[in-house]
Amino acid sequence: MTARMEEIAREIVRLQTELDREIERKRKALGWSLKEHLVHFEQGIVAEQRRLRTGVATFLARSSFTIILTAPVIYSMIVPLVLLDLWVSAYQAICFRAYGIVPVRRADYLAFDRGRLAYLNRIEALNCLYCGYGNGVIAYAREISSRTEQYWCPIKHAIRISDPHQRYYEFLEFGDAQGYRTRLDAFRAELRRAPDDEAPIVGPPVAG
Repeated sequence: MTARMEEIAREIVRLQTELDREIERKRKALGWSLKEHLVHFEQGIVAEQRRLRTGVATFLARSSFTIILTAPVIYSMIVPLVLLDLWVSAYQAICFRAYGIVPVRRADYLAFDRGRLAYLNRIEALNCLYCGYGNGVIAYAREISSRTEQYWCPIKHAIRISDPHQRYYEFLEFGDAQGYRTRLDAFRAELRRAPDDEAPIVGPPVAG
């Protein structure tokens, strides 16, 4: 990277740290904290959440006909999502092992904590579980795909693309033939390091 790019990368890390602090302040204001992946609410918060819960019958009565009509279409996406989940898991189990690439931890991308919120009824909780699974699988598949791209083609596009994955920012510039021939092995070696030793791939902060 150029000196200017390194400066920008450092600023991104600083802003990410500041964002994390702000998120922690917001958590405290809402009366909860996260300890060892478990959510802890302050006394009385859960009871207040239950008071704000809308019953299933009321929830359905307030739902528009369009929402009820399209619900089966939304939930039908579970089929390709499960297939994607299984397929990319098998893909990295075979190909990443063959190339020596550190596999992606699936558990880092799938979270099902929102379904336990006391102010959600059963349908809302199911919706949250479904969305968490769907977006988690896509994020999981994206990381597998990004490691594949880094192994085979760590080159930026000539045109600007929307919301590239974090590894993309470290890729070689379009047209840098010398860099491709001299640095491709280094990009691949980076993927073979254990997570704790892996050099950080710096990109913009990702909203949770």
